[in-house]
Formats: sequence, structure tokens, C-alpha cells
Amino acid sequence: VLSDRAGLPLVVGLSAGNCHDSNGLKPLVQAFMAKHDPDRGRPWKPGKLHADKAYDNAPLRKWLRGRRIVRIARIGIDTSQRLGRHRWAVERTMSWLTGYRRLTIRYERRSDLFLALLTLAAAALCCKRLHRHTT
Repeated sequence: VLSDRAGLPLVVGLSAGNCHDSNGLKPLVQAFMAKHDPDRGRPWKPGKLHADKAYDNAPLRKWLRGRRIVRIARIGIDTSQRLGRHRWAVERTMSWLTGYRRLTIRYERRSDLFLALLTLAAAALCCKRLHRHTT
């Protein structure tokens, strides 16, 4: 899940359980950057991307630096307290998504159906948040 500062899911993705999370970061960022800003007519680019130490590897850091996005905690240098200020938003998003019963345990055998349910749950979270702020 790629979420904003408020915890709203911007892009969701699905990967196998036996692959590392850092392999899924590139597709999520590319999917987010593929969306266009209607006012400016150019792709959206995240200003900052906060990632924990699991994403700290040289090829991924180089790829993100080429897109001018660098906010990955470094192993042995950055403390977990500094990142914890931003990580709670993603953890809260994950807990909101597990509030949907079909997503808590994966009942679906087909990955496309599970991804559709995950996308629908993310859209429902955004609609609930929008309804709360407009009323």
C-alpha cells in the first residue's frame, strides 16, 4: 500500500508471500506516477517517500534518486524513532484494510479477484473519509 500522510491508500498492489517487500515498491511508485494531474497536465510525483530500513538497498535507492525521491531510512545510521513519526499512517491504513472481513484472511484463490477486493476496499476507505470531511 502506498498511502498519503493522512493514511488514505493511494495505490494498492499484490505480491507473493515469499518475495521481499522492496520488490513491490517500484510498481507502486510507477503506478502512482502514471496518474496525471488534470490542472497541470503532467504526472504526479510524490514530494517525499518515507520507507523503513527494509527498503534500503543500493539499486532501489538509485532508482528513487533518479526520480528525485529519497527518504529511505538507512541501516545502521537512522534510528527507528525518527521514522516512527511517519510510519503510523501506513500501519493505520493497513489496520483499516484488515477491517474488511474478506481481506483479513485470503479466501480467494485467484489473485486478480483478491486485488479487485483490495482496490474496492481502498476506494471505500477514501469514500468514507470524503463523506466525513464534507458533512
